[in-house]
Amino acid sequence: MVGKIFLISDDEDLEELTETPYVNEDLLQTLLERYPDLLAGELINESSPRRWLLVSREVAIPDAESDGRNMYLDHLFLDQDGVPTLVEVKRSSDTRIRREVVGQLLDYAANAVVYWPVEEIRARYVSECELQGMDAEASLQDFLGIATDDEGQVDRYWQNVKTNLKAGKIRMIFVADEIPVQLRRIIEFLNEQMDPAEVVGIELRQYVGQGIKTIVPRIFGQTEEASQRKGTATRPKNKWDEQSFFADLAESSGEEVVNATRHILEWSKLRSTRVWWGEGKTRGSFVPVLHLQGIDHQFFAVWSNGYVELYFQWYQGKQPFSSDKKRDELRHRLNEIPGVDLSKDVLGRRPSIRTEVLVHGQNLEKFFSAFEWFIEEIITASFTE
Repeated sequence: MVGKIFLISDDEDLEELTETPYVNEDLLQTLLERYPDLLAGELINESSPRRWLLVSREVAIPDAESDGRNMYLDHLFLDQDGVPTLVEVKRSSDTRIRREVVGQLLDYAANAVVYWPVEEIRARYVSECELQGMDAEASLQDFLGIATDDEGQVDRYWQNVKTNLKAGKIRMIFVADEIPVQLRRIIEFLNEQMDPAEVVGIELRQYVGQGIKTIVPRIFGQTEEASQRKGTATRPKNKWDEQSFFADLAESSGEEVVNATRHILEWSKLRSTRVWWGEGKTRGSFVPVLHLQGIDHQFFAVWSNGYVELYFQWYQGKQPFSSDKKRDELRHRLNEIPGVDLSKDVLGRRPSIRTEVLVHGQNLEKFFSAFEWFIEEIITASFTE
């Protein structure tokens, strides 16, 4: 049965979009290359959404027999923690999607963890960046949210990739326009049995109509048993508070980061109408919220893994930061903090900066100053419209 979704436009017109198959597999692969966020990182890890760095399409994986390049993976991504993510794409009309694709991806993964040197992955990433006219190191620094002169952090990131590979800590993703029931069961079984490797399926259904194309991601494989086995369901929702947040932060961060985070919380309590505590399964967070004229304005999210997530993606939905110019001015103010270097393409995204950056010199005061300006702009806009 052909599915439909409905959109209501600003002028209250109802627009009908009909589920439409992809013309070919290459189109689906190209969409993933162009829009990695289709891999639905927030569904894979809701408490710390995965972000994706594309290494390359059509990546050759060596094996023992050929020492060569007879196996080609559709896409290789890395996430922000350096976890290699192997993606294989099939259309539901391809009969290989039932079982053959499973053996194919497992074969790739088994050879990758044994025969794939991280130096080759890094070289491939650099080569692909050069083909796109991009500076590989600058792109990676932007992805990680680190200072342009912090070469040590870049090297540590690639060391993380190497460590994850050697430990078998990888992610395998099956992507299709429709994941058949047989494949869902296999994915769920594998994900329950494999640790530290992760196996998920992502269904990307396409709906088309009225000059609009909508793609709806849906994830499979993350059963409760798999979460329990991998230790990702150890903390129930609605339990994070100040005490549990800082206990978790102290396990992964030094005293300076903990103290800086406490300053951010105290500053937030004074300048927001409430502080919302997160409901993540594995990581805590808090978000200062200013409620004015019936609208909630979220400042940023502070995470218990030592990062501050900036909400440019959400700023653009509310005045006055729906203006590109206003969001860009906030970006410039934050870039005045040594160690922060946000490129212009973050204006519609949610970039993160390491809390550790804010402990040095006057960095924390500059961070506060940027958001005090942010608050003043919101207040002015709220009472002058």
